[in-house]
Amino acid sequence: MGDYICGFLCGGHQYANRKQLQTVELKVRMDCEGCELKVRNAISSVTGVQSVDINRKQNKVTVTGYVEQQKVLKKVRSTGKRVEIWPYVPYNLVTHPHGAQIYDKKAPPGYVRNVEVVTVSSQPLRQDDLLTNLFSDDNPNACSIM
Repeated sequence: MGDYICGFLCGGHQYANRKQLQTVELKVRMDCEGCELKVRNAISSVTGVQSVDINRKQNKVTVTGYVEQQKVLKKVRSTGKRVEIWPYVPYNLVTHPHGAQIYDKKAPPGYVRNVEVVTVSSQPLRQDDLLTNLFSDDNPNACSIM
């Protein structure tokens, strides 16, 4: 309650500098325990980090805390390791997991590359439009029952 009153009376400037709790997932190439320890120590030194979880088999580092993604990336790069934002999503979240640029042989089991789907039209597709086109006389691949 004291924070609320101070925020109300002080104009709320105290909360403007607070960072949101977030999770940053990175892909970092690590070959041994020494590499893992080097990355863990570097990330732990960043202000606001609450936890660091490293899965060396998947080359995945998960950082949780009141941190900025770019600061964590920069800190890991300072160790000399190759790092990028975690590029994979679970297999079951993708509609066409074997599509072009989605399937990746280097992805961990159960994951595919996270690729944003680009639509040709500037108008969003509606479910009604898709169903109407399925049974259209203009569509040569339409239902053969008709």
